[in-house]
Amino acid sequence: MKDSIMSHTDSSAADTRSMSAAWWAVISLALGAFCLVTAEFLPISLLTPMAADLGVSNGAVGQAITATAVVAAFAGPLVVLFSGRLDRQKIVWGLMGMLVFSCILSAYASNITVLLIARGLLGFALGSFWAMMAALALRLVPPDKVPRAISIIMMGISLATIFAAPLGAYLGELWGWQATFLAASGIGVVALAIQMLTLPKLPATAAPGLASFKAALTRRAVVVGIGTGLLVISGHFAALTFIRPFLEEVPRLDVATVSLALLAFGVCGFFGNLAGGAVAARSPAWAVSSCSFLIAAVALTLILFGTQADVAFVAIALWGFAFGAFPVSISIWNARAAADHAESAGALLSSTFQVAIAAGAVLGGLIIDSLDSQAVIVYAATAACAGAALMFIRGLAIERQRG
Repeated sequence: MKDSIMSHTDSSAADTRSMSAAWWAVISLALGAFCLVTAEFLPISLLTPMAADLGVSNGAVGQAITATAVVAAFAGPLVVLFSGRLDRQKIVWGLMGMLVFSCILSAYASNITVLLIARGLLGFALGSFWAMMAALALRLVPPDKVPRAISIIMMGISLATIFAAPLGAYLGELWGWQATFLAASGIGVVALAIQMLTLPKLPATAAPGLASFKAALTRRAVVVGIGTGLLVISGHFAALTFIRPFLEEVPRLDVATVSLALLAFGVCGFFGNLAGGAVAARSPAWAVSSCSFLIAAVALTLILFGTQADVAFVAIALWGFAFGAFPVSISIWNARAAADHAESAGALLSSTFQVAIAAGAVLGGLIIDSLDSQAVIVYAATAACAGAALMFIRGLAIERQRG
């Protein structure tokens, strides 16, 4: 991954000033990433009380995840294509302001329509941020420091993965879900303030054109990665979106234990991220297929033995580890698949993630409303296994051909 990032360092990176102070800007972006991911996943831990207060089903509130993902899927490529004339500093500030407004609007939503609008605004901020993340790192630090900068920004995502769901469940029980969203908006204000103090002006550079996207899509490895991502992520989020109802209905965990299980999911995900990166450095295909198979195996364990509270708890922790390894592994695969079109390939992968999240939430909502929470886990196991098989069969073959 380091080689692909370094190979993509172009004239925009060459313009980079010698900025020791820019590390604070990088840290401010990590805080922004933390806020965005925290806001994105809050409904997962607050789903049950949100549904009760809004007078709708769990499946309907689950579409708050869908709205965010659908808008994010379109926002990423559009920003990459059409924001070339705008100062990136101002774009980032605007995206963080949009995050703050989205959280406030979510907190005061009196019906599901307002909530979905608020979540759509968050989706625009989220998708745009991910599309710009690598390019921002390229311009904030010298070329040899770009991998470290991206790692710091990704650390914000990892920390949000650890704390968002359990903290949301805890604060939701303590203060109510509306106050929890307001707290998320407060963190966003802090991130915006730090960015306004530290983020330098970043004059416009040309964004990739449609030809670059087309070229990336002609790579068989890119297509395999997109297919794997669609399957695994849709299965994962179909189940994760509705994991609280499953844990309350099947192993019958109380709110405190659900929060602890989600914390275990996040902490193990952090270590999974580290493990996935280490394995993917040698073989991205093996890393992606292995963690995908593990997600499927954990889901199968929950189906067969999920009524046992201790088994369910351990399974959730292992699930966190497996999924923590997936994004970094598939990102390394994608970077190697199209190193000469890294920004376009990255935007395509980001959109794939968001489409898969949306599809997973929609399917999960339909399944849980028509069947039950266990049926959602069945879908997760099936989709993850299919994605793992695709990467194991096709991905490893492509990797061997490369030598």
